[in-house]
Amino acid sequence: MTESDRAAGDEFVALGLDPRLIETLVALGYEEPTPIQRATIPPLLAGRDLMGQAATGTGKTAAFALPLLHRLDLLGPSRPRPSALILVPTRELAVQVAEAVHRYGRLLQGSVLPLYGGQSFGQQARALARGMDVVVATPGRALDHLRRATLDLSGLSVVVLDEADEMLDMGFAEDIQTILAATPTARQTMLFSVSLPPPIKAIAKRHLNDPVEIKVAREHVTPGAPPRVRQTAYIVDRAHKQAALGRLLDVEDPSAALVFCRTRVEVDELAETLAARGYRAEALHGGMAQDERERVMGRLRAGAADLVIATDVAARGLDIEQLSHVFNYDVPSNPEAYVHRIGRVGRAGRAGIVVTLAEPREHRLLRNIEQSTQQKIRIDRLPTISDLRAKRLELTRAAIHDLLVEDDLEEVRVVVESLASEFDLMQVALAAAKLAHRAENRTGEEAEEIPAPAPERPRPYRAPGTRGAPVRRPGGGAGGAGERPRGGRRPPADAAMTRLVVNVGRRAGVRPQDLVGAITGEAGVPGNVVGAIDIGDESSIVEVVEEVAARVVRALRGARIKGARVAVRPA
Repeated sequence: MTESDRAAGDEFVALGLDPRLIETLVALGYEEPTPIQRATIPPLLAGRDLMGQAATGTGKTAAFALPLLHRLDLLGPSRPRPSALILVPTRELAVQVAEAVHRYGRLLQGSVLPLYGGQSFGQQARALARGMDVVVATPGRALDHLRRATLDLSGLSVVVLDEADEMLDMGFAEDIQTILAATPTARQTMLFSVSLPPPIKAIAKRHLNDPVEIKVAREHVTPGAPPRVRQTAYIVDRAHKQAALGRLLDVEDPSAALVFCRTRVEVDELAETLAARGYRAEALHGGMAQDERERVMGRLRAGAADLVIATDVAARGLDIEQLSHVFNYDVPSNPEAYVHRIGRVGRAGRAGIVVTLAEPREHRLLRNIEQSTQQKIRIDRLPTISDLRAKRLELTRAAIHDLLVEDDLEEVRVVVESLASEFDLMQVALAAAKLAHRAENRTGEEAEEIPAPAPERPRPYRAPGTRGAPVRRPGGGAGGAGERPRGGRRPPADAAMTRLVVNVGRRAGVRPQDLVGAITGEAGVPGNVVGAIDIGDESSIVEVVEEVAARVVRALRGARIKGARVAVRPA
């Protein structure tokens, strides 16, 4: 070990870790412990139980893995197997934690096994029968092995509950209680969580023995200094979100980005759209088979993908090396989900950027997140085509600058010299820059600007007992969102009307004129058969003259409005 290596490991030496662990840390490039590691490693080495609160990306995996490995080595080669159990919420986190334990303990020659659903149960059982020092498991799969007597927890010395709040959110509370009840009472127990709600504290009170409580506060930002993670929101109508995300990706040019969506369908559609734009995008959600998920993870680790589109559940525990951006395609419904998402950037002191696309009606959610996190989310205007062109020119300039500084250009000298004899040298340089500019950009210029969001209109007043039907105003129309396109003729005052439910609404960017146009165009009926229209978030209610209702339902079956496939039924 060189003198500089010794200096790099001095602070880890002071914590009391085994020299072989320190040698491994230095080889991995660790220079100093993080705050959570400084606070937790000494009491854990002393055998204390511990309850730690820290955000994602603070180094807590090493905070529990290093003392765990240190203590297991002290037990000697005849120690029970397994001697340590680490419970985590997701299969992705199980794999990542197991890999981290393996890396840290390579000089101690310990064995580690991840257990999670989707893998062969028999293969896992055979590995357990051979004897594993550390088991990293999701609660469901650990319980399966426990019930089938393929996992023996009677010899455990250490139990770790990682991302405890996530495990409870996913419904694993009873599983955790059952698993802990099958472990020795003399074990050492470590609990780590981003937040400590009452259910977490109840588990700690029941299963931890006089624990040390560690809380690592959010990083302090010096007044006047720029925040390490820049948080920005853009207000965009639902219908223009895909175009807005594409524009922001082009302008931000992330080295690696994670895009969060609410639903699996949204993940698949967005991944397909972004792949068509030239991005190396991968979808990740709970509906994928395990081999698909592992293939996606392999592409991420190999650097063969630069965009991951994921749901919150699928992305739990996901750690992407050098992640520069997180994009919230939808505003998270609660501040805790937002905190988990943004914790994936800005790790190890690096800068990070969080971008949120919010619909006009979601201002309140943004304010709730600001109040909960005590961090400002700047609302900015969406970049224009001019902004995009300027950004692309800057990327071209930077690429040319790097070539001039770093590369040997002699191989192309003959090209420049031959052209310089015929054209002005500046013209040659301009032509070369234009050629580089074309090659640098993966997409063509957008055809039009993305429109600013329309001001949100109030929903129509509904009298009690009307079951959502818009109240008729003087002149036969419906107020607010129930208004028909201006200039259209109304149905006869004595016409019997039928209300139809259409499965598209504001989220799809649908307007009254879109519905009227689809009905008249597809069903071949005049516009005056359409009455009041009430557009909701996810669906719309349209009144039509009763005698044409069945015709309209048949005609619109399978049609598209604003690109969305339509389903219509009587209300």
